[in-house]
Amino acid sequence: MQKSNIVTALAALITFSGTANAEDNNSAERANPKLVVAISVDQFSADLFAEYRSSFTGGLKRLANGVVFPSGYQSHAATETCPGHSTIMTGVHSGRAGIIANNWIDQSIEREDKTVYCAEDERIAGTSFGDITAATQGDFVASAWHLLVPTLGERLKKISPQSRNVAVAGKDRAALMMGGHDIDEIYWWKGNGFSTLQGRKIMPAVARLNETIGAKIDKARPAFDIPARCSAHSAKIMHGEGKSVGDYAFQRPDGAASIYRGSPDFDRSIIAAATTVINEMKLGQGEATDVISVGLSATDYIGHAFGTEGLEMCIQMGELDRSLGEFFDILDGQNIDYVVMLTADHGGLDLPERMSQQGVPTAQRIDPDLNAKVIGKKVAAGLNIPGDKPVLYADGPFGDYYVSLDLSEEQREQVKDSAIALIAAHAQVEMVLDRDDIASIEVPRGSPDEWTLAERARASFNPDRSGDFIVLLKKGITPIATTQRGYVSTHGSPWDYDRRVPILFWRSGIQHFEQPLSVMTVDIAPTLGALIGVEITADQTDGQCLDIDGGPANSCE
Repeated sequence: MQKSNIVTALAALITFSGTANAEDNNSAERANPKLVVAISVDQFSADLFAEYRSSFTGGLKRLANGVVFPSGYQSHAATETCPGHSTIMTGVHSGRAGIIANNWIDQSIEREDKTVYCAEDERIAGTSFGDITAATQGDFVASAWHLLVPTLGERLKKISPQSRNVAVAGKDRAALMMGGHDIDEIYWWKGNGFSTLQGRKIMPAVARLNETIGAKIDKARPAFDIPARCSAHSAKIMHGEGKSVGDYAFQRPDGAASIYRGSPDFDRSIIAAATTVINEMKLGQGEATDVISVGLSATDYIGHAFGTEGLEMCIQMGELDRSLGEFFDILDGQNIDYVVMLTADHGGLDLPERMSQQGVPTAQRIDPDLNAKVIGKKVAAGLNIPGDKPVLYADGPFGDYYVSLDLSEEQREQVKDSAIALIAAHAQVEMVLDRDDIASIEVPRGSPDEWTLAERARASFNPDRSGDFIVLLKKGITPIATTQRGYVSTHGSPWDYDRRVPILFWRSGIQHFEQPLSVMTVDIAPTLGALIGVEITADQTDGQCLDIDGGPANSCE
């Protein structure tokens, strides 16, 4: 495989120095690992893991030879990036964590735009919400303010002040939701380099890494070689006027910055940043256990831009496997006793134009008139509500809808009832749930594959932030009406193609086994906590500790 110039330039920055004492893997009772490496691969569905598992030869093969839960679940309905990441290191459902979606509506905030981004602090005067999918974002201050519960790294620091809690990710919301509030170092990609929290300084080694990336990112790069296994995926699929996917190898002769995030090189740079931080802080080499959360984002950007079943994703799966293998080899070389957990924040659905050719003739794009603005105008006209102000708010065609607080209570009830009736009658809508009905449901505890749609919605529900009603679309409906902005497919549904994710654990000497029954991402924090001496009591988690010993001993005890 031909590597890019960026990868070559980064290699010199991720060489470790010093050594650490690993625990004897053959001892009857092993000591706590010195480093927890929690990895989230954005949009890495259980379906992708199963499809490409036999081809893995690097880091993903190593993990597949550890402890494998192929039917992990982001059990909630709001299968988006922020909610998914909020479950991984907290052990609670996204609703309990306060993270009901990537964006929601808060009509009480002072600024004109009432949309709130999950990883911002809108209390800061002068800030504004921006379209997080666009190149130019709003002037918001990144923060874990909305996360209502502690992460595993924060819990560890409370009982072991010498422990370090670190996060590095391609997205701010991934780093913040996995790292939390009390964090020693935190970095995410912004613009053409890695950024950190307002008021903090970027460590010199990360600044040098930024300079290296910046010097290469706009340069032309050769296309990635196409592995033989990917040839079957190389087929052009038209999805818009003059636009196609399925025949691209991440080559942009006139410069790479515009597609950098949506290429395998992005994950390589995130791993380089994580490795740099591990090296500089000597994580895993002290007396106390350290935690680093790593959010790899390229799979998600590639999934959105090219879909999940084309040549682009096939290349990405191989490069992700390679990059993770190189990362683990570096850790091995330092003799660090580390444990790895890998999962995903959500799955994903392929673009409907390809799905319709591959056995799903009912796959289609959302009706462009199925949105709060259009529905709200119809409702207002039908109820003779005067004025130009919206009566309905929502961040998209599905998920939480909010009735305007400027209306009287009687009008609000009328608007809600009328809007629910109109939306529920739409052919692309599976169900509309009233917030009162959702709130009356107990938070489910059983197998997530058996939960009703209402129970899935309950896991995402927060009484202080959720809408007046929630819209769930039918299977195979892509909530992107047009591909003009460059996104061809997405996620966010309550269906299992968006909910199912792999959950993998690996530690040197671990006994391999595979457990096919369903588990949840909220089980991860109590499972890792048991390995490092952090007790998360039953009332503090929606999950349970998973015994990953693989033998007669119990890692949860």
